[in-house]
Amino acid sequence: MTHGAAALIAPLLGGVLIGIAVAMLLLLDGHVAGISGIVAGLAGFRPGDVDWRLLFLAGLLGGGVVARVVSPTSFDGWTVSSLPLLALAGTLVGLGTRIAGGCTSGHGVCGVSRLSPRSIAATMTFMGVAAATVFCVRHGSTP
Repeated sequence: MTHGAAALIAPLLGGVLIGIAVAMLLLLDGHVAGISGIVAGLAGFRPGDVDWRLLFLAGLLGGGVVARVVSPTSFDGWTVSSLPLLALAGTLVGLGTRIAGGCTSGHGVCGVSRLSPRSIAATMTFMGVAAATVFCVRHGSTP
């Protein structure tokens, strides 16, 4: 397989695996795979509702570690300027997802597939802001 073909197949395979995983969580356990909701649910401790959340998050982190070990060059060019800046960015993203009533995984992956009007509107907003941000960063101007 050529490098070009692998570059096309890897994201496709990743998307299929994400789709299977969120469908299984919903069909087998009745939960939506929205990361912000899963994390927020840990704060509102309810007996019997913590284990699956912790396992889900451990799987996300473990998947990242496995990807780093299996394909370390996939992470070339990624830099983190500072841990405090990373923590601030994460906090702002978390705040934004609470204000929006969900995150890209909950709205974009799970909500859109269920044809939720709220999720479709939220995903269109995420994507529009992302496109505007990329345009501004690449062209050095502000809207």
